[in-house]
Amino acid sequence: MDAVLNFLSYFFWVALALGILVFIHELGHFLFARLFGIRVDAFSIGFPPVIWRKQRGETEYRLGAVPLGGYVKIAGMIDESMDTDFAESEPQPDEFRSKPVWQRMLVISGGVIFNMILAFLIFIGLALWYGKAYVPAESVAGVYVADSSVAYNMGMRTGDRIVGLNGAPLDRFDDLLAPQALSANPYRVEVERGSETLILEGPDRLISELSSTQAEGGFEAFGFSIEPAQISAVVPGSPAEDAGIRGGDRIVAIDSQSVSFWGELVMIVQAGEGRPMQFRWARPDSLWREIDPSPEFQEGGYAYYESTITPDENADGSYAVGVFVDPTSIRVEHENYGLIEGVGAGVNEAWSLTTFYAQFVGRLITGRENVRESVGGPLIIAKTTKEAADNGARGFWNIVAVLSIALAIFNILPIPVLDGGHLVFLIYEGITRREPSVKFRMVVQQVGFVLLLAFMAFVIFNDAVRWFG
Repeated sequence: MDAVLNFLSYFFWVALALGILVFIHELGHFLFARLFGIRVDAFSIGFPPVIWRKQRGETEYRLGAVPLGGYVKIAGMIDESMDTDFAESEPQPDEFRSKPVWQRMLVISGGVIFNMILAFLIFIGLALWYGKAYVPAESVAGVYVADSSVAYNMGMRTGDRIVGLNGAPLDRFDDLLAPQALSANPYRVEVERGSETLILEGPDRLISELSSTQAEGGFEAFGFSIEPAQISAVVPGSPAEDAGIRGGDRIVAIDSQSVSFWGELVMIVQAGEGRPMQFRWARPDSLWREIDPSPEFQEGGYAYYESTITPDENADGSYAVGVFVDPTSIRVEHENYGLIEGVGAGVNEAWSLTTFYAQFVGRLITGRENVRESVGGPLIIAKTTKEAADNGARGFWNIVAVLSIALAIFNILPIPVLDGGHLVFLIYEGITRREPSVKFRMVVQQVGFVLLLAFMAFVIFNDAVRWFG
């Protein structure tokens, strides 16, 4: 039953997100067509079988059972339906083919235009409503770097302090993940290691490597973390509670191995595979007197304790001692925006993401990124959307905006069947003053449709491999 409910939750969120995106996309085509007096025979959200339909005026509105797309049937236009019956008759005033090239180009581009408008409006709304939270780079004293991670292979090591990014000082730690930073060629970070300052360079296929890590995103994809081994709470009845660890404590060593970061704590516990381990922790002077007046020793405003702890084995084969990381141990600043500043921040974020995706497509085409590791299909979209929705309304609308930009860029590619493919024909007609023959366009459409189906089959299979292994 739980598995069914979990599946339904994935289906619900991806259907909702795609429903919004498809509706806005098709609405763009529809409104531009109606603006120029072009008849629209059908407006459908979802693909057949049709589960609801209603005729209003000259347009039939439909709801399909398959929520993976939609379409508008524009009179006098060769589209994915491959309908060419109209080609034998003279163009009618309310048909697509009777309109000037510039009007037809706007009708074809309407979906992409509306998807971009949606993304910009969402990012502006998020900026105005939520503001911007960020971690000041100066508050991060160092990072924990996992072995064999992207960061480790770049040359980064545990304890390094990141002070620069792509030739500029690092002011906000979150900028390490900014689209414009990730698309830099090459991606460079400046770190301080003891008395040394080093410049470390990311791999050529940085996006592919980050995507292939299977991490949920953020700094985890790089393989580094910044949380100190500060405890916020302890699970009742856990080995940690039995040993005397309490919220507010900081783990400083395990089996004589120094511990500074939460990532180190997790790695050492997992590597121990359940054997008894000697923990040492520090408790602030403000807490130890009321919790335990007899520490092992005191130094620098802390009382120190030691105890042997045997981790519990979880159902998935991992090990845990029963402690939670303290999220407040990292200083987070919050920036609120006025109207002008919020609009500027939202536009900047949307534009940065747009240029990132455009450059990323170029990197895929030139082979600088790996298609199999970098491109996600319906399953990955469902997984990402569900995870975003689990973080609340902000997460859901953020992923809708991101997908809206991705959908717009994908649709504008010069591939037959897609909007960009139709646009190529119109550009050719506008330059040569000659319309490609119906037969030629039909052949190209059919080839494009087959290629698109093959690509969809590839990404769905690839999604399954990446998700289920």
